[in-house]
Amino acid sequence: MAEFQVVVSDPASGKTYQREVEGQDANRFLGRELGEEVDGAAVGLDGFTLEITGGSDNAGRPMREDVAGANLKELLLEGGVGYKPSREGERKRITVRGREVSDETAQVNVKVVDAEEGEVAEAYGEGGEDDEDADDE
Repeated sequence: MAEFQVVVSDPASGKTYQREVEGQDANRFLGRELGEEVDGAAVGLDGFTLEITGGSDNAGRPMREDVAGANLKELLLEGGVGYKPSREGERKRITVRGREVSDETAQVNVKVVDAEEGEVAEAYGEGGEDDEDADDE
């Protein structure tokens, strides 16, 4: 049974919202790849479209768009998703996960596509700008 932490980003307001999804709602994400769009009903946003932007597995290994499938792969990286070099020219072998969402995925990052400011906060029943704890849920 798939279970994810979904982090929903609202580009219009700059806020993020975290939701646990499991069962049927989590199955909507399985097999999808980074960049694909998903119906927002899975995270309580009926009528919204979400784009999958990233994610990670239980060990914190990030998903990379240039790795096919959902398997682990070791890459020699000079920077980018999964590795930030401490000095110029430094490279390191890093284990990353592929771009496909699978049962191994623990967190999925999504962003709301085509929504106006405040609509996502209203859908989650939050008070808007006066609500400073919107990110803490």
